[in-house]
Amino acid sequence: MSSRVGTLKSVISEFGSGVRTLLRGFGMWRTHTRLLALGLIPAVIAWLVLLAALVPLVMSLGSLTDWMTPFADGWSPGWRTTLRVGIGAVIVIAALALSVAVFTALTLTIGDPFYQRIWQGVERSLGEEPSGETGFWSTLGEGVRLVVLGILVALLTLLIGFIPLVGGVLATITNLLLSGRLLARELTGRAFDARGLTSLSRSQMLGAGRARVLGFGVATQLCFMVPFGAIIAMPAAVAGSTLLARDLVGRSGRPSPAPWSPDAPPPAGIAPPPPHA
Repeated sequence: MSSRVGTLKSVISEFGSGVRTLLRGFGMWRTHTRLLALGLIPAVIAWLVLLAALVPLVMSLGSLTDWMTPFADGWSPGWRTTLRVGIGAVIVIAALALSVAVFTALTLTIGDPFYQRIWQGVERSLGEEPSGETGFWSTLGEGVRLVVLGILVALLTLLIGFIPLVGGVLATITNLLLSGRLLARELTGRAFDARGLTSLSRSQMLGAGRARVLGFGVATQLCFMVPFGAIIAMPAAVAGSTLLARDLVGRSGRPSPAPWSPDAPPPAGIAPPPPHA
């Protein structure tokens, strides 16, 4: 029993560490104001694009829920309204799950040069000299992957939402956990790429620090769901994800990144950086 309590405390502590990592990213606004301000430009563009898609959806919720529930036309007004309001809420939750994934992918893709400078600036401020960059096509590929997974999460959220009584609560929790995990993996990609980590190594590190990763991802997801919050939070999330990646690499026992020499093989699971032109 005591071991279970200790494990639970450890998970809660790690989850809190993930949340604090995002707060440290927000702290970068005070020390790296101009650097993080660069990330506002692509965030605003992506936010406006999503807003143009979400507003018509919300405006048409009434007719959409009516179309989805023709069987309730003969119900009493109270039960019919309760059902359709609940379904409308589930649709909004699923739409938010997808919109966060699309916002992140779109923002990172169109703002890649800006966010490259942010994570590199964070690395340099902590005494590291980043040696790798994420190319546009690699960023685009990761963005497409994130959107596809976001669609799957949205569909799962929608299905769970139809469970009687508890569907709305379960859908919200599922959305936060799964979308938070996706966000954390996507945002840490740049710092991991700079270290030449393979996909397997990344998965192992993210799995070993699961609670911390979830804490960071869920906190980021909640910030993104606040009106206008995504715009301010995105640069901070990129900075915080760099700190998170560094923490995960340090916990894994891997050496701090150093300039790679062709005379010595890289550590296991780490590929050498591409040769400079």
